Amino acid sequence: MKTSSDRRLIKSLALRDEAYAVIPGGAQTFSKSPMSFVQGVAPNFLTRGEGAFVWDIDGNRYIDYILGLGPVILGYSDPEVNKAVIDQIKDGVSFSLPHPIEVEVAHTLCEIIPCAEMVRFGKNGSDVTAAAVRAARAYTHRDKVARCGYHGWQDWYIGSTDRHLGVPDAVRRLTLRFPYNDLEALHLLLKENRDEIACIIMEPVTFDAPNPEYLEEVQTLCRKHKALLIFDEVITGFRFGLGGAQAFFGVTPDLACFGKAMANGFPLSAIVGRAEVMQLFNEVFFSSTFGGEAVSLIACQATIQQLRKGHAFDHIWRIGAILQEGVNRLAKAYVLSEHIHCAGFPPWTGIQIQGHDDDTSRLLRGLFQQEAIRRGILTAGNNFITLAHNDEIVAETLAAYEEVFHIFSESMEAGDLSSRLEGAPPQPIIRQT
Repeated sequence: MKTSSDRRLIKSLALRDEAYAVIPGGAQTFSKSPMSFVQGVAPNFLTRGEGAFVWDIDGNRYIDYILGLGPVILGYSDPEVNKAVIDQIKDGVSFSLPHPIEVEVAHTLCEIIPCAEMVRFGKNGSDVTAAAVRAARAYTHRDKVARCGYHGWQDWYIGSTDRHLGVPDAVRRLTLRFPYNDLEALHLLLKENRDEIACIIMEPVTFDAPNPEYLEEVQTLCRKHKALLIFDEVITGFRFGLGGAQAFFGVTPDLACFGKAMANGFPLSAIVGRAEVMQLFNEVFFSSTFGGEAVSLIACQATIQQLRKGHAFDHIWRIGAILQEGVNRLAKAYVLSEHIHCAGFPPWTGIQIQGHDDDTSRLLRGLFQQEAIRRGILTAGNNFITLAHNDEIVAETLAAYEEVFHIFSESMEAGDLSSRLEGAPPQPIIRQT
């Protein structure tokens, strides 16, 4: 395995310091910033990607499981997507009137997503989750929102987390949290706020599987209380399958938000749903200069065409299962199952690392990330799988993880976690979701 003694980060560290002078936090996205990685070991800038691999500014190669925080589903620099994009760039990117590709992609989404009868496009997941909440408030004439999961940076959501600086208290009070898989808690929340909840917005699944009938019961509660059900499928859409988690679990929401993997890395998101609700966007203000930008829409159509071919999702699920089962097998072999578990569904898993307290957990996560990156595996805990990952890549990954788990085991036995870290452990972006 290629460890840190074989790697140099001279350019990466120098540019990081330069970035801090002109960019708050050193990056445009918290989860991509230096605070999310062990400094001195992790690269800070990437310059190229191909398939399942990326290269940093110093020329070091990594197997990538972060994949831009999930948008890359086919693999970096996919030839068919690249060709479609280059052809469109020659004709133009943004126009003074809509491009026909808007209608074409909207039709496609209505074909493949169960709840989709109409479509509007955005650029980020936050665009469409905010639009969904606004539409729900307009439809129900109510102000409060019940939410479960992560839904972006807009005031309505982020005000309900510990990252609420700058969000007015009046706005914060309108968003109420409920825990996943706890029907009683949701029932109580709706009862205490009877006739005030406009919508329940939730990620239909993350790393914990829904309890039997859970999503169906949430839908029933929504109908009983005349609130809209919104699925935030920004991550699960185009990863669990073209129809998203709603198709996988067989529960159809009123509205759904898609993004990330729908254009293989190009910036695009969509809100889709029942025509009766979507028609409100004739009056509800959701409008942006780049909502119909043609290049990302062309990339989306090219991505969908490839995902519809052959057995694309069979491959993604199979490869993800091999990785997940391999990680859990190694954890058991090194008597670490109490501390390390690869949770979730194969297309999107998370390596969950827990110590006996919060400080130990952060040290363990930092050590895992550090030693994985030293061996050429770029990870922040999530495992996003693409068509470009294959058996050989997963085998290389698991071989690296075996070395990491050995170090883990030694360090826990010796009690010298902090001394083994070459930099501060990654910091949580949001502690209250």
